[in-house]
Amino acid sequence: MKGVLGVIVLVCSVYLGLMGLLSFQQENLIFFPEKLPADYTFRFDREAEEITIPAPDGVLLHGLLFRADQSKGLVFYLHGNAGSVASWGWVHQAYTALGYDVFVLDYRGYGKSQGEISSEKQFYADAEAAYLELASRYSGQQLVVAGYSIGTAAAARLAALHTPGLLLLQAPYYSLSDLMQSLYPFVPGFLLRYKFETYTYVAQTKSPIVIFHGEQDEIIYPGSSGKLKLHLKPGDRVILLKGQGHNGMNENPAYRRELARVLNNFPSAAQ
Repeated sequence: MKGVLGVIVLVCSVYLGLMGLLSFQQENLIFFPEKLPADYTFRFDREAEEITIPAPDGVLLHGLLFRADQSKGLVFYLHGNAGSVASWGWVHQAYTALGYDVFVLDYRGYGKSQGEISSEKQFYADAEAAYLELASRYSGQQLVVAGYSIGTAAAARLAALHTPGLLLLQAPYYSLSDLMQSLYPFVPGFLLRYKFETYTYVAQTKSPIVIFHGEQDEIIYPGSSGKLKLHLKPGDRVILLKGQGHNGMNENPAYRRELARVLNNFPSAAQ
């Protein structure tokens, strides 16, 4: 009996320890930045302009702007939770090929962006500061807000607040709490300081919305987009990609074909 009680106490202690770690180290469990030195030289197949944008608290955010040969407008791109623009910059190929300039933002602590992420509110404020700066440069032109994975809630929030021409979501989660329950059902939802409630902002977005999700996504289950579909307007779309996992969607020929259909049918008037 003592042995059984000892095992129970040990298991409970380990569980409480892990929950404590989750409470105080959430940034390390959600965000996986690649930091780059200030003098890092980017090497892409297309010239990229490095842009530095001050966040509301003065921290300098960094991103890359790729220009199409003949620009129809801008895709403002919020990437996933790992890496930096050194690897994410290649997403430009899917969009510059269709005539859109692309700006890819590095979150604070990623790439050459200063600081560290410390709250959901801060994460949103940084994305908005960068968006407003880029939108001011493209006044009167078409604007697309795009988000991949961790970037989808912030992208949806921007669309809800600023009504761009189009909101594109790739592998979105319904909310981070919902995703955590899918991946780690033993974790109490109330411990999460980062809620990232994509569904709230999708429901508030007046812009057209197109969602892409891989049918074989092993990280963010495809049903997440099914749940988001319940909050979409008539005319908004969810497109499932056969055989697509969580990563590499921008390189998927099926994605590019569908993206071309979406952008080629895009209204020419900017919002």
